[in-house]
Amino acid sequence: MTSHTPSERSGLALLVIAAAQLLMVMDGTIVTVGLPVIGTGLGIAEADLDWVLTSYALAFGGLLLAGGRAGDVFGRRRLFRAGLAVFLAASLLGGLAGNGSVLIAARVLQGVGAAIVAPAALSLLADTFPAGPQRNKALGVYGAMGGLGSVAGLLLGGALTEYLGWRWIMFINIPIALLVLAGTYALRPGTRERGGLDLPGAATVTLALGALVYAINRAGSHGIGDPLTLTFGAAALVLLAAFVLIQRGARSPMLPPGVLADRGRLGANLVMLLMGAGQLATFYFLTLYMQTINQYSPMITGLAYLPFAIGIGIGSGLIGPRLQARASTRTVLTIGMAVAAAAMGWFSLLTPDQNPLLVLLPAQLAGGIGLGIGFVAATIGGVQGVTARDSGIASGLVNTSQQIGGALGLAVLAGIAAAATTSVPPGTPVQDALTSGYTAGMLGAGGFYLAAILTAVLLLRSRPTNPDSRRMPETLRTTR
Repeated sequence: MTSHTPSERSGLALLVIAAAQLLMVMDGTIVTVGLPVIGTGLGIAEADLDWVLTSYALAFGGLLLAGGRAGDVFGRRRLFRAGLAVFLAASLLGGLAGNGSVLIAARVLQGVGAAIVAPAALSLLADTFPAGPQRNKALGVYGAMGGLGSVAGLLLGGALTEYLGWRWIMFINIPIALLVLAGTYALRPGTRERGGLDLPGAATVTLALGALVYAINRAGSHGIGDPLTLTFGAAALVLLAAFVLIQRGARSPMLPPGVLADRGRLGANLVMLLMGAGQLATFYFLTLYMQTINQYSPMITGLAYLPFAIGIGIGSGLIGPRLQARASTRTVLTIGMAVAAAAMGWFSLLTPDQNPLLVLLPAQLAGGIGLGIGFVAATIGGVQGVTARDSGIASGLVNTSQQIGGALGLAVLAGIAAAATTSVPPGTPVQDALTSGYTAGMLGAGGFYLAAILTAVLLLRSRPTNPDSRRMPETLRTTR
């Protein structure tokens, strides 16, 4: 084996960790553009297509904190490798899926693998780079992979679907995961802690959220009074209550009570949940609009998302940090969410024959800018003031809020869109009825953003963020 200098080894370690982060985030959106083709190929009804997205976000978000704790206990490099192996096997299963049930099961398994890899990667990065400028630079690269991953997923998903077929959306993960696995020799084993895993807590909260999402989905098509809807809704409540009881009695709770004891951190996480709820649903409805109504090819659909990607880059890389340096987190979040909500109102002007230069593309740019500003502020608010011991959990909780928000929001808004489509007057052309549903769903996303503004005003502090808390990467410490 070729020897490397410490600098070369740390550079390779950063490459491996960043590539893993890119892969995990990319798979949250890579199937979006291919959804209509997947639905046709596997016979999945349009009302059920959202589960191809939701299943990944639900497993990823629900198990993220437990995955981080597992890495602390069993070894971060070991868990990083194990998570990649699970993700690789799930991608193979998804690519070979012969029906929708197998594909959704594979997406769940991918989410499990991602929930193991993502927190282990962040902890390994902190183990590899000492606190200060080196770690800040490495965390900057790591964070950039999060934004790049969403964009790369949309673009790559469109190209693969059009030129190689939708199954390559799954198969493309295999060579990337193998390369990352091969590079893990450059990673340090990482520190380990004493303690146990809160498996009952992780199981109950994941099952509770799954039951809740299913109940909301079914309510949209069968009504709130449907017996199965009521059964799953009741099960969700019981499981959530069980989770609270388990957390109170657990030696190593999945969610330490001190993390959410601060009102500002609680508010920031609620805002992140609401942002995730609106963003994933917006991608879902825009994809269906572009491919079903406008008849865009998957490749053109992917390219049409570029304004959204550019907007997120402007909001998170330029405007957001400058606003954060001058104003409170509450003010910055209010500005970002107001812009994002206005963009959703702009989307409501879409019609089957609407010029994309008037609504589709500029509204995406505005929505991306608003969300980019919001993500910066919510992330800082979510880790502000935590102790060094809880910083990893706090960071993981921000990601969990976004993933779970996406799963729940898509379930709610898909039901609203379906109801809006079926409630149009008799004789309405199909394209007009579908567009009414899609725009109703995006207006619902705007409602989530307005709720985020209210949450920020009620729970976050009005004073400007202090300089130390603005330097978010320095608050991320390896849990000792």
